[in-house]
Amino acid sequence: MKRIAVLTSGGDAPGMNAAIRAVVRRALYDGVEVYGIDRGFQGLLEGRLKPMTLGSVGDIVHRGGTILQTARSEAFKTEAGQEAAVGVLREHAIGGLVVIGGDGSLRGAEALHRRGIAVVGIPASIDNDIAGTDESIGFDTAINTVAWAIDKIRDTATSHERTFVVEVMGRRSGHIALWAGLAVGAEAIIVPEVPFDLDAIARRLIQTKERGKRHSILIVAEGVMSGAALAKEIERRTGFETRASVLGHIQRGGTPSARDRLLAGRLGSRAVERLLAGQSGIMVGIRGEAIVDVPLADVFRGEKPLMASLIELARMLSI
Repeated sequence: MKRIAVLTSGGDAPGMNAAIRAVVRRALYDGVEVYGIDRGFQGLLEGRLKPMTLGSVGDIVHRGGTILQTARSEAFKTEAGQEAAVGVLREHAIGGLVVIGGDGSLRGAEALHRRGIAVVGIPASIDNDIAGTDESIGFDTAINTVAWAIDKIRDTATSHERTFVVEVMGRRSGHIALWAGLAVGAEAIIVPEVPFDLDAIARRLIQTKERGKRHSILIVAEGVMSGAALAKEIERRTGFETRASVLGHIQRGGTPSARDRLLAGRLGSRAVERLLAGQSGIMVGIRGEAIVDVPLADVFRGEKPLMASLIELARMLSI
């Protein structure tokens, strides 16, 4: 294999640039040409390939977002679009492709694998909802960003003796809410995967205030309900002045944490190693501290559950 390419697709995640850097530098170290594809699968269809050098990835390991940019592509989802993408890769003599992104991006990688292109995927998603890996690139940074924001919200909540509802990202997944909620000591963590009782939450908030606490923090994943709607329900049930704060896309941006940079470097290097070893149709991930290879078909067989031990810990600590 003399030439490979790398693209980022779907939602951006802190650490994507560190992964691009690792792919490019590992490939060049092994004497392989590398091309970057701008704007994900859409850019692939448009032939937006450019050669990558050591200078291309200099001074990016600490930057959020992705220097290759990202875009959604409805055309690539079609059979015709995927065949066209294969044609572009073959026209440019690309022997292997590294796809960095979340669930949709990895499904696109599998589609190309089925059409004879050597592909390795790297999980990058702040939602951490990709099965087969303990963590996805960007997750650690996202929960640190949420904790940083809530620490500031707590200051004003205490000053005004208010209850605050903080809405975080996670349409179908509560990983951000659960991990960040535990980190900040939230009084309630509401996620799509776990049933909840608003009356029981309200009673606990009342008991908390009766024992002298001047504020409360609740975290809700956006897939459950809006923060504003939950704040109204809590205020109606408790009589406490309640405010909502929606963190939104602040969770996707910013300088990646040291953990995300290290994970990105390890996964990027492994992806190139696997391509050069003749592997395809896999995702490189992490389990414990070991880097593992996971067949892409296995990644899509089920959703990634929340850790039961963390759910129980949150229940015990929120008394």
